[in-house]
Amino acid sequence: MTAGELTKIIKDKALKFGFSDCGISKADFLEEEAPRLENYLKKNYHGEMTFLENHFDKRLDPRLLVEGCKSVISLKYNYYPENKIVTENSTFKIAKYAYGEDYHEVVKSVLREMVVELQEEIGEFSFRIFTDSAPVMEKAWARKSGLGWIGKNSLLVSKKGSFFVLSEIICDLELEYDSGIKDFCGTCRKCIDTCPTGAIVDNKIINGSKCISYATIELRGEIPDYFNGKLENWMFGCDICQDVCPWNRFSLAHNEPRFSPNEHLQNFDTIEWKDITQELFSEIFRKSAVKRTKLAGLKRNISFINNGIKNIKNIKNIKNKEE
Repeated sequence: MTAGELTKIIKDKALKFGFSDCGISKADFLEEEAPRLENYLKKNYHGEMTFLENHFDKRLDPRLLVEGCKSVISLKYNYYPENKIVTENSTFKIAKYAYGEDYHEVVKSVLREMVVELQEEIGEFSFRIFTDSAPVMEKAWARKSGLGWIGKNSLLVSKKGSFFVLSEIICDLELEYDSGIKDFCGTCRKCIDTCPTGAIVDNKIINGSKCISYATIELRGEIPDYFNGKLENWMFGCDICQDVCPWNRFSLAHNEPRFSPNEHLQNFDTIEWKDITQELFSEIFRKSAVKRTKLAGLKRNISFINNGIKNIKNIKNIKNKEE
């Protein structure tokens, strides 16, 4: 088969397996990303995410990660829910990608099935699959393959929005390669101006150590006082910079049953979240990405939110008395 024929088969197969988009880049050194990554690490924007310091060369060159690879196939898998979880009696929120089962497992299972069918059709080829795993710069590869542009919030954005999981098949197939598309953020600053912690320090640059998602998921110790009163009830992750993005007006609901919300998330009230037990946590989040933070982490986040609310009320009361 020609490179063009192989490429068409792969892209058709991606759509068949539920991926919303598929783009392909030549496996090569990410020259533009090298100084950006180095600068990011030097400024300690990664906080306690020390794993980002590892495998610097492999992050920039997939040929060091997957021997003999020639192509990076980038794919998008939609997770935008039909309805946001909003309950009358609960103020706590979790990021939309964590409503259902863990996207790492869901998307990897789809990728495996897709590759098996591909090999039955075109023959054996060498590959590795990734979904937010290993030192792969997913957004950079997706941008190079035309799946979108890097928004001011540093996420990959397209005219279909940004609520999707990125994944890759890095393989030894010679394929036809796509090119990047124009940046359509224009002069919009909604994500920058709306971020309550000021984590978006510049266009496309995030100080990860100030991000709500970092504080509620990646951070293992106590949450710094800097975040006091700024978590806006996010107990796991944060969607603020995506929710305000104008392009997400065009997001369509996913059709992946495994991403459907756990019924407890739609029924729990604030008191129940505060008093959640290990047994209930395990039942609700057994297959969820939320299990990463563990019960202790979730309770820490809830407690920090409650203390922040109390502090704000105390400050307001003091100001009112002074006036």
